Amino acid sequence: MLPRIILENLQRIDPDAQFTGNLPKAQSSTGQTYFVKSGSPSESEQYLGEARSLEAIGTAAPGLAPAMIAYGNGEDGTPFFISEYKDMAPLSSGASDLLAKRLATELHQYKSHEGFGFEVPTFCGATRQRNGWYTTWEQCYSNLIGNLLDGLPRREYSALVTKGEKIREEVIPRLLGKLEIEPVLLHGDLWSGNVGVDSLTGKPVIFDPSSYYGHNEADLAIARIFGGFSQSFFESYHNHHPKSEPVSEYNLRADLYELYHYLNHTLLFGGGYARSAERIMNKLLSDMSNL
Repeated sequence: MLPRIILENLQRIDPDAQFTGNLPKAQSSTGQTYFVKSGSPSESEQYLGEARSLEAIGTAAPGLAPAMIAYGNGEDGTPFFISEYKDMAPLSSGASDLLAKRLATELHQYKSHEGFGFEVPTFCGATRQRNGWYTTWEQCYSNLIGNLLDGLPRREYSALVTKGEKIREEVIPRLLGKLEIEPVLLHGDLWSGNVGVDSLTGKPVIFDPSSYYGHNEADLAIARIFGGFSQSFFESYHNHHPKSEPVSEYNLRADLYELYHYLNHTLLFGGGYARSAERIMNKLLSDMSNL
């Protein structure tokens, strides 16, 4: 059975239709299928962040993500979300190259006039990103890292937090302060689990975004960590969107952007992710001392 709040909003979208199904899928008697979900009032920010992210992606790269149809909160504060439904298949090599091109030439060309950051909080997994607007990428990324460090239990991760603050003080200004870049729209959580192929069209689709406006290279970080993307994907991407200057520091920036996701997974899951985060920190601090 579909929740009442979903049915009420579907009926506003298509008043003459009948609707059946179970979360997260609803079918209309007119033949349309929708992706639907509702949550608890405590999840309102998360629903809003995802909806605003999808709206922005839909403007920047139409059809690359499921189209947002309706979202909001019921009278009791219950959030709801209705979007286009896509039957998904795994990413193929051909779709991977097209995805690289669309990211490079559409999504990562869509600029913000407000600065770096995002208009509402978004959630990378279950982690709330405070967002807001920043004048520089250095400020924005330092605050993204700081948000994660603030969330780590100090008793358990005091050494990691201390080293993370050193990254904010010594590494981020040196690597990111010199970049001459504009804030472009990022997916924010672009790993293989959030990418697929539309079974009807064969074209790539991205979903479950945690968007913000930042440096395009940051959007490739988690794709490297968890795999699912071939080397040709990254080569194709940079054929369309060359690496930022200084190119000689590209790998250092890649390590710095991967650090965000290792810290986030430490916050979410602990375990070996903390060791990976510390390894990246040690490497960055060592490499920076040799520059």
